Amino acid sequence: MDWLHTIIDYGVLGLLLTLSVIALSLALERFLVYRAVRIETFADRKELELHLTHKLHLIATIGANAPYIGLLGTVLGIMLTFYDIGTAGFDTTKIMQGLALALKATALGLLVAIPAVTLYNLLLRRCKVLLMQWEIRDGRKGI
Repeated sequence: MDWLHTIIDYGVLGLLLTLSVIALSLALERFLVYRAVRIETFADRKELELHLTHKLHLIATIGANAPYIGLLGTVLGIMLTFYDIGTAGFDTTKIMQGLALALKATALGLLVAIPAVTLYNLLLRRCKVLLMQWEIRDGRKGI
Protein backbone atom coordinates (compact mmCIF):
# COMPACT_ATOMS: atom_id res chain seq x y z
CA MET A 1 0.00 0.00 0.00
CA ASP A 2 3.05 2.23 -0.34
CA TRP A 3 1.68 3.40 -3.70
CA LEU A 4 -1.18 5.12 -1.85
CA HIS A 5 1.32 6.97 0.32
CA THR A 6 3.10 8.08 -2.88
CA ILE A 7 -0.19 9.20 -4.47
CA ILE A 8 -1.00 11.32 -1.43
CA ASP A 9 2.47 12.81 -1.08
CA TYR A 10 3.23 13.48 -4.73
CA GLY A 11 -0.19 13.39 -6.37
CA VAL A 12 -2.49 15.27 -4.03
CA LEU A 13 0.06 17.49 -2.32
CA GLY A 14 1.91 18.09 -5.58
CA LEU A 15 -1.34 19.05 -7.30
CA LEU A 16 -2.21 21.45 -4.49
CA LEU A 17 1.21 23.09 -4.62
CA THR A 18 0.91 23.42 -8.41
CA LEU A 19 -2.54 24.97 -8.10
CA SER A 20 -1.20 27.39 -5.50
CA VAL A 21 1.56 28.55 -7.85
CA ILE A 22 -0.94 28.89 -10.71
CA ALA A 23 -3.40 30.91 -8.60
CA LEU A 24 -0.69 33.25 -7.32
CA SER A 25 0.74 33.71 -10.82
CA LEU A 26 -2.67 34.49 -12.28
CA ALA A 27 -3.45 36.92 -9.48
CA LEU A 28 -0.13 38.72 -9.96
CA GLU A 29 -0.74 38.94 -13.71
CA ARG A 30 -4.23 40.37 -13.13
CA PHE A 31 -2.93 42.93 -10.61
CA LEU A 32 -0.37 44.09 -13.18
CA VAL A 33 -3.02 44.27 -15.90
CA TYR A 34 -5.32 46.30 -13.65
CA ARG A 35 -2.52 48.68 -12.82
CA ALA A 36 -1.67 49.21 -16.49
CA VAL A 37 -5.20 49.42 -17.88
CA ARG A 38 -6.35 52.79 -19.23
CA ILE A 39 -10.13 52.86 -19.15
CA GLU A 40 -10.29 55.73 -21.62
CA THR A 41 -8.96 53.44 -24.36
CA PHE A 42 -12.13 51.32 -24.22
CA ALA A 43 -15.12 52.62 -26.13
CA ASP A 44 -17.40 49.80 -25.03
CA ARG A 45 -18.12 48.71 -21.46
CA LYS A 46 -18.47 45.06 -22.43
CA GLU A 47 -15.05 45.10 -24.09
CA LEU A 48 -13.53 46.55 -20.91
CA GLU A 49 -15.34 43.99 -18.78
CA LEU A 50 -14.04 41.14 -20.94
CA HIS A 51 -10.51 42.50 -20.64
CA LEU A 52 -10.74 42.86 -16.87
CA THR A 53 -12.39 39.53 -16.07
CA HIS A 54 -10.08 37.44 -18.27
CA LYS A 55 -8.69 34.49 -16.23
CA LEU A 56 -10.51 35.45 -13.01
CA HIS A 57 -12.62 32.30 -13.24
CA LEU A 58 -9.47 30.18 -12.96
CA ILE A 59 -8.55 31.71 -9.61
CA ALA A 60 -12.11 31.18 -8.37
CA THR A 61 -12.09 27.57 -9.57
CA ILE A 62 -8.83 26.84 -7.77
CA GLY A 63 -10.13 28.46 -4.59
CA ALA A 64 -13.38 26.52 -4.74
CA ASN A 65 -11.84 23.12 -5.47
CA ALA A 66 -8.64 23.12 -3.39
CA PRO A 67 -10.47 22.08 -0.18
CA TYR A 68 -12.00 19.13 -2.02
CA ILE A 69 -8.61 18.03 -3.30
CA GLY A 70 -7.31 18.31 0.28
CA LEU A 71 -10.31 16.29 1.44
CA LEU A 72 -9.45 13.62 -1.13
CA GLY A 73 -5.96 13.46 0.36
CA THR A 74 -7.50 13.16 3.81
CA VAL A 75 -9.74 10.28 2.77
CA LEU A 76 -6.82 8.50 1.11
CA GLY A 77 -4.68 9.06 4.23
CA ILE A 78 -7.39 7.62 6.47
CA MET A 79 -7.75 4.64 4.10
CA LEU A 80 -4.01 4.10 4.33
CA THR A 81 -4.21 4.22 8.11
CA PHE A 82 -7.02 1.66 8.24
CA TYR A 83 -5.15 -0.59 5.84
CA ASP A 84 -2.05 -0.40 8.03
CA ILE A 85 -4.11 -1.23 11.11
CA GLY A 86 -5.68 -4.18 9.28
CA THR A 87 -2.39 -5.64 8.07
CA ALA A 88 0.07 -4.79 10.84
CA GLY A 89 -2.23 -4.59 13.81
CA PHE A 90 -2.46 -1.64 16.12
CA ASP A 91 0.95 -0.04 15.57
CA THR A 92 0.65 3.52 16.87
CA THR A 93 3.63 4.72 14.81
CA LYS A 94 2.00 3.71 11.51
CA ILE A 95 -1.36 5.08 12.62
CA MET A 96 0.11 8.45 13.54
CA GLN A 97 2.02 8.66 10.26
CA GLY A 98 -1.14 7.96 8.27
CA LEU A 99 -3.18 10.48 10.24
CA ALA A 100 -0.45 13.10 9.94
CA LEU A 101 -0.40 12.59 6.18
CA ALA A 102 -4.18 12.94 6.06
CA LEU A 103 -4.14 16.15 8.08
CA LYS A 104 -1.30 17.52 5.96
CA ALA A 105 -3.48 17.15 2.87
CA THR A 106 -6.39 18.93 4.55
CA ALA A 107 -4.20 21.77 5.78
CA LEU A 108 -2.58 22.27 2.39
CA GLY A 109 -5.97 22.30 0.69
CA LEU A 110 -7.05 25.11 2.98
CA LEU A 111 -3.75 26.94 2.57
CA VAL A 112 -4.35 26.98 -1.18
CA ALA A 113 -8.06 27.83 -1.03
CA ILE A 114 -8.01 30.71 1.45
CA PRO A 115 -5.51 32.92 -0.42
CA ALA A 116 -7.04 32.02 -3.80
CA VAL A 117 -10.54 33.06 -2.70
CA THR A 118 -9.17 36.20 -1.03
CA LEU A 119 -7.20 37.17 -4.15
CA TYR A 120 -10.24 36.49 -6.33
CA ASN A 121 -12.39 38.78 -4.19
CA LEU A 122 -9.77 41.54 -4.20
CA LEU A 123 -9.39 41.30 -7.97
CA LEU A 124 -13.14 41.23 -8.50
CA ARG A 125 -13.49 44.38 -6.40
CA ARG A 126 -10.77 46.12 -8.42
CA CYS A 127 -12.50 45.03 -11.61
CA LYS A 128 -15.81 46.52 -10.42
CA VAL A 129 -14.09 49.78 -9.44
CA LEU A 130 -12.52 50.11 -12.89
CA LEU A 131 -15.88 49.41 -14.53
CA MET A 132 -17.55 52.06 -12.36
CA GLN A 133 -14.80 54.54 -13.20
CA TRP A 134 -15.39 53.86 -16.90
CA GLU A 135 -19.14 54.46 -16.45
CA ILE A 136 -18.53 57.70 -14.56
CA ARG A 137 -16.06 58.90 -17.18
CA ASP A 138 -18.38 57.91 -20.00
CA GLY A 139 -21.40 59.48 -18.28
CA ARG A 140 -23.53 56.37 -18.67
CA LYS A 141 -25.50 54.34 -16.21
CA GLY A 142 -24.66 50.68 -15.63
CA ILE A 143 -26.34 48.15 -17.83
